[in-house]
Amino acid sequence: MRFDVITLFPEIFSPFLTSGVTRRAYESGLVEVRLWNPRDFADGNYRRVDDRPFGGGPGMVMLAEPLTLCLESIRADRAACGAPDAPTVLFSPVGTVLSHASVERWSASSSGAVLICGRYEGLDQRFIDTHVDHQISLGDFVLSGGEIAAMALLDAVARLQPGVLNDEGSHQMDSFNPALDGLLDCPHYTRPETWRGQSVPPELMSGNHAHIERWRREQGLALTQRQRPELVRAARRAGHLSKSDEAFLADFPKNPDLDS
Repeated sequence: MRFDVITLFPEIFSPFLTSGVTRRAYESGLVEVRLWNPRDFADGNYRRVDDRPFGGGPGMVMLAEPLTLCLESIRADRAACGAPDAPTVLFSPVGTVLSHASVERWSASSSGAVLICGRYEGLDQRFIDTHVDHQISLGDFVLSGGEIAAMALLDAVARLQPGVLNDEGSHQMDSFNPALDGLLDCPHYTRPETWRGQSVPPELMSGNHAHIERWRREQGLALTQRQRPELVRAARRAGHLSKSDEAFLADFPKNPDLDS
């Protein structure tokens, strides 16, 4: 799949695309990323891409024309390469918050997307109304630009591609995954068995795989109930909680080891 990224700072992406386990997705072409600078499509000696907002106020607004010319060039390049047309995504505080479910949908899309990284006070609304298909947010806070959000989406999509992670089943046990019924993952431990006076829970050392899996399920339930109770409610509404799950949750507030 192909992602075209419109950004005023393409150099930010260089270390991202060549570092970590997800670089396998980019180097192999499983996830193709092309970077486009709207300044290359701006007029004048200064290649201006922003101007003051009508009505006054602080900050600058990105101009619609360079962005449009950049987007048109992307679409022409996609057509010349035989790549399918793709939806246009703007990272914005008004967008839908990125979730595991939406990442799975993007990771299964053969067309990829055109990702627009805004800067300054935002984009001319006329460009948004004319060209943007989806708006995505990382949460209720504001970043200096959309580049970090774009990298978050690319990373989440890349790690779901076959062969990218060392263990193909690794992402199946991630928090929010359907394999965990949308709950949080359990805590994890590794060597040494005792670290600075703290020991690995004995359940993990039992060798009883069924017992270990139940312990992990209960720890995931406990963590989710403590940190994200709305996910437990969603799992219950979807019918994903077993009788043993419900029995554990019923006793959860009474267990001082889990309610601290």
